Amino acid sequence: MAKILLAEDEEVLRMLVVDTLEDEGHDVTEAENGEEALEFIKERDFDLIILDYMMPVFTGLEVIQQLKEMKDKRHTKVLMLSAKNQATDQSRVLEAGAAYFMSKPFSPLLLAERIEEILDEQ
Repeated sequence: MAKILLAEDEEVLRMLVVDTLEDEGHDVTEAENGEEALEFIKERDFDLIILDYMMPVFTGLEVIQQLKEMKDKRHTKVLMLSAKNQATDQSRVLEAGAAYFMSKPFSPLLLAERIEEILDEQ
């Protein structure tokens, strides 16, 4: 069982992803925006952080930038979800420090498979 933080501002999508990941046996913490995600990151450790690119308060990119400044958290794997799926957007995400990128819309089952692959790399 992995500890996963999901930061996604779209409630329906967040619920769908949480249900899928919990069905896989993972412990999922939900954040509605980048600020809330950072609060959770400061409080506890996660095996994986899933960030939406476009969120209120802090974007996924801004969360990654702040994560890199936290010495004890900077090696946490990050998967970025985004409807912005141009090659330049993907490059920007990966250059910022996300290890993985997944375009929206996506299949929850495909996301679960990708997460298992990411967690198996650890």
